[in-house]
Formats: sequence, structure tokens, C-alpha cells
Amino acid sequence: MFDHLIRLTKYEAPKELPRPETALDRTTRAAQEIIDSETRKRDDKTERLRLARIERARKERRTPAKG
Repeated sequence: MFDHLIRLTKYEAPKELPRPETALDRTTRAAQEIIDSETRKRDDKTERLRLARIERARKERRTPAKG
């Protein structure tokens, strides 16, 4: 008689419906995007400076001392 009904086990729960995005959610997402962007820029700059420092040190080792 009830064969057409799906039997839920104790581990299955009905899916939660998605909730609309709140103003706080939008603000948090925007702030996180800004922070991530600034972090990427800072990391890129640090890497460029590190490589330049290594290259400068390599050139100084190859150049004979003046005197």
C-alpha cells in the first residue's frame, strides 16, 4: 500500500533549501575578495623583489672587485 513512499533512514535528512543572500553575506564576500586581491598583489611583489635580490647577488659574485 505504501510501497511508493521513500523510506528515510536515520542518517538521511531532508535537504535544506538555499536561503537568499543577505546584505551581510554580500559585504563579507566583497571584503574577502578585496583581501584576497591585496594578498595576491603583496605575494607577487615579494616574489619579484626576492628574485631581483637573488639576481643582484649573483651579478655581484661574478663581477671582480674594483681596486
